Amino acid sequence: MTETSDFEILLITPPGLETALAEEAAAAGFPAPTTIEGGVLTRGGWPEVWRANLTLRGATRVLARIGSFRALHLAQLDKRASKFPWADFLPKGQPVKVEASCRASKIYHDKAAAQRVAKAVSEALGAPVSAEAALSVRVRIEDDLCTISLDTSGEPLHKRGMKPEVGRAPMRETMAAMFLRQMGFDGTEPVIDPMCGSGTFAIEAAEIALGLLPGRDRGFAFESFPGFDAAAFAALKAQAPGRATDLLFRGSDRDAGAIRAASANAARACVEGCTRFVQAPVSALERPEGPPGIVIVNPPYGARIGNRKLLFGLYGAMGQVLAERFSGWRVGIITSDAGLAKASGLPFLPALPPVAHGGLKVVMHRTAPLP
Repeated sequence: MTETSDFEILLITPPGLETALAEEAAAAGFPAPTTIEGGVLTRGGWPEVWRANLTLRGATRVLARIGSFRALHLAQLDKRASKFPWADFLPKGQPVKVEASCRASKIYHDKAAAQRVAKAVSEALGAPVSAEAALSVRVRIEDDLCTISLDTSGEPLHKRGMKPEVGRAPMRETMAAMFLRQMGFDGTEPVIDPMCGSGTFAIEAAEIALGLLPGRDRGFAFESFPGFDAAAFAALKAQAPGRATDLLFRGSDRDAGAIRAASANAARACVEGCTRFVQAPVSALERPEGPPGIVIVNPPYGARIGNRKLLFGLYGAMGQVLAERFSGWRVGIITSDAGLAKASGLPFLPALPPVAHGGLKVVMHRTAPLP
């Protein structure tokens, strides 16, 4: 592994959030980010891979596309996979898992393709192949071109090591960050979540405002790769400037357990100084003093939590509170049910693309500043 190597880097994100992630990557200086289904493509060397894992809030994984070759049949895949320089990229002796997908190719059996590549990796590295391994090789065969990628992240990037306490239908940090971006949030205005659960939106907004790196307190798969430069990575972490904020990022919830969890999560993330969580129903929501900002909420949808018929009243009451008390604020409501969003009575902008979330398709319904 050398710092001068250059290859394609795939930033994975839930379908529907590709544009938001591409905007984040471009703002962070990654070259020519291009959207594809379920991700964003850019290029770079290993330092860019480290930086993507460490700094991008919307990527769920970072894959390094380290090589490709033509393979028209399994025997050819065997031969070319056995000649691939696996030891240049993966540590010897550590368990590895291999996943494969085949599309529009003469090799069409995913499992057979994975087995052939797994055998080559195992023989080259003296490593056991295990479905539970932390290190992962991804094989994609499309139009007879076999592309080899390494999962450089390890655990999904929403697992930042600071939010062990979650509610019944948690919003992943990576998704929350992209929904905040779609709302135009850049860390310079207050955010309120009136059904905050474990506090994801408020904590994410606080971290953005403070300039904290999302991956600052977790490990990554690439740290075990040959040639990984721990000193250079430590220096990269140290470059994060951080900043102060006078803003408060608030959450409320009618459930006392949720408020305890959110407060504990904020403390672990070191943002307790600029977050506030209180037990209260939506009907008690009041506009705080200061400039307008964003109200963002992921209410029950009825699909998994609650009875849909009873939720129309909840959405209607929430919309009334926001319309009466939050003039000048922008509102984002994430739901899988457009009928429930409409029941809020709020004047929504044109719909954004649906996003896969927990087996459902959710949409964030946004308003301009409320009159």
